Amino acid sequence: MIQVQKKDRETSENLIKRFTRRVQQSGTLMEVRRSRFRKGDKSKIERRDEALYKNKIRKEIGKLKKMGRFDDETLRELKKKIKQGQQ
Repeated sequence: MIQVQKKDRETSENLIKRFTRRVQQSGTLMEVRRSRFRKGDKSKIERRDEALYKNKIRKEIGKLKKMGRFDDETLRELKKKIKQGQQ
């Protein structure tokens, strides 16, 4: 934790500038920004389930393309159907 104490006859602006400089030099702000949206690694079960889901989707999309029925709306319905089947 970074702490800055006010010196004698120091203005609050200078105190804030000094604090900001210390925070930037410490690198904590950059580390937080870098890891802000980072998600943790998935477990083995989650990776397996995701792979199975993707395989099902690809298989169904292939069938639909061969029949000439593939479009965005069909894809949405297909994803809904597969998600409900998994639960």
